[in-house]
Amino acid sequence: MGAEKQYIDLFSQSEKVINSNSSVIMNRLRKNAISDFEKQGFPTKKLEDFKYTDVAKFFEPDYGINLKRLNIPANPDSVFKCDVPNLNTIECFMVNDVFYPEVRKQSLIPDGVVFGSLKDLGDKYADIVEKYYGQLADTSKDAISALNTAFAQDGILLYIPKNVIIEEPIQLINLLRADVNLMSNRRLLIILERGAQAKMLICNHAVDEVEFLSTGVTEIFVGENANFDFYELEETHTRTARFNNVFVSQDANSNVLLNNMTLHNGATRNTIEVKLLGEGAHIDCHGMAIEDKNQHVDNTTLIDHVVPNCTSNELFKYVLDDHSVGAFTGLVLVRPDAQKTNSQQTNRNLCVTKDARMYARPQLEIYADDVKCGHGATVGQLDETALFYMRARGISKHEARLLLMFAFVNEVIDTISIEALKDRLHILVEKRFRGELSKCSGCAVCK
Repeated sequence: MGAEKQYIDLFSQSEKVINSNSSVIMNRLRKNAISDFEKQGFPTKKLEDFKYTDVAKFFEPDYGINLKRLNIPANPDSVFKCDVPNLNTIECFMVNDVFYPEVRKQSLIPDGVVFGSLKDLGDKYADIVEKYYGQLADTSKDAISALNTAFAQDGILLYIPKNVIIEEPIQLINLLRADVNLMSNRRLLIILERGAQAKMLICNHAVDEVEFLSTGVTEIFVGENANFDFYELEETHTRTARFNNVFVSQDANSNVLLNNMTLHNGATRNTIEVKLLGEGAHIDCHGMAIEDKNQHVDNTTLIDHVVPNCTSNELFKYVLDDHSVGAFTGLVLVRPDAQKTNSQQTNRNLCVTKDARMYARPQLEIYADDVKCGHGATVGQLDETALFYMRARGISKHEARLLLMFAFVNEVIDTISIEALKDRLHILVEKRFRGELSKCSGCAVCK
């Protein structure tokens, strides 16, 4: 065992320290998780789902891990002042993988909602956390989830009782901050009971120019007739490696929108698994990646239709420049009992240079006979005919290329239901294509 050994040894040496700085319920799963991690080891490129990402390579370096929860000086107010016009959010922060003890506009959270640090609230609301924590992230099948479960000490808990509606979006800003190379392990547990509604936006930023490695596991439970929008935006830097797993369970007539957008990064692996467990459930699963230099984005999705009469719509788009690498593996699984399934999966990719590489593997696995399912993927370059006509109308070649790239990803941005966020992303994406600083208005983080 190579890269795995340092984490197994670290856990063995530091288990008491890890436990003393976390919650009882999180601690209960650690031993089984590290055992599962030791049995599996990091996935290799011999596995189809990891064919294009060398996981062990990113975990081999010796990163610092703040297991003792030492205070790292970082005042979010001094580095992040999100001033997106009309984006009225309930704002909170995580510095590395520690919840920052302040929630802005706390008064907008309705009575009965539990929201805050998973470590601090885990034992207080043990009946809720114990019922859901670790139920979707199967450590026996996924090494990243196992490693995260063994080492994560804090995170976010969001519990919304039945029929409660949170009108304003919740915005979680993750700040990576360190003077030395650092690994962080973050956990999110989100539960919406029957009829509940909420929107959540996660913004990932890296403050310092050191090497960062982060793992994240998000478990989302959406009850009957509940509605949840979940947006995740990455704007880190080229020295960041990020492994992010999102697991979703949906009950009958629930509606979920997932939108995962990578605007700037180093290497990113996103895994999304959705189980449609109740009839009438619907999932919109969308993603976008804009890459240049030697950046790497690998999105892997599983939409699991377990029962009849469920629908899913999936759309992922990539724009790859320079020597960047993109990968998309999407599986729609229709089980034998899932009659009347309606599912569409689309992956569109644009390679701006001949050196950019895109690997696309859309897949359908259908065991029912009364379904309507489709999938497709394309990899191409900019339309030379469109470029010619735009230049003939006085538009420069550079500007014409930018307009075509912007139009290409617009479809994903337009799926966002928060209008202020949609408008701001139009601006950020345009700046990204122009090579300008992708700064949110008033934000000192986006570099």
